[in-house]
Amino acid sequence: MAQQYGRQQKIADQMQRELAAMVQMELRDPRLGMVTISGVKVSSDLSHADVYVTVLGENSDEEIKQTLGILQRASGFLKKNLGKNMNLRQIPQLRFHFDSSAVNGERMSQLIDYALDQDKKASSKDEPS
Repeated sequence: MAQQYGRQQKIADQMQRELAAMVQMELRDPRLGMVTISGVKVSSDLSHADVYVTVLGENSDEEIKQTLGILQRASGFLKKNLGKNMNLRQIPQLRFHFDSSAVNGERMSQLIDYALDQDKKASSKDEPS
């Protein structure tokens, strides 16, 4: 049975588009690096929105913590602008989270490349010269 694409998901998708544009164009904090909004999940009662972000760069714990802090401090500004751009009675409270899926995917890719390289080296040693 296909999952219904309802109002909650439509709001989350629109919020993701709007937040991505605002973070790129309107936040002027020089400490804020290249931030991408990778997803938004809105609660069923539309009171909270979990915003998942990725950060281009090293992704050290310190950098991630600083970026999330900057975004959380800017959440009032972002929520106010969402209210102007979206046709909703109530704008959800924004909660920012680091999305580690891109980092984990890169790490898995490196592990696969390493395993393939080791397999090639092992098979070349087994072949008679």
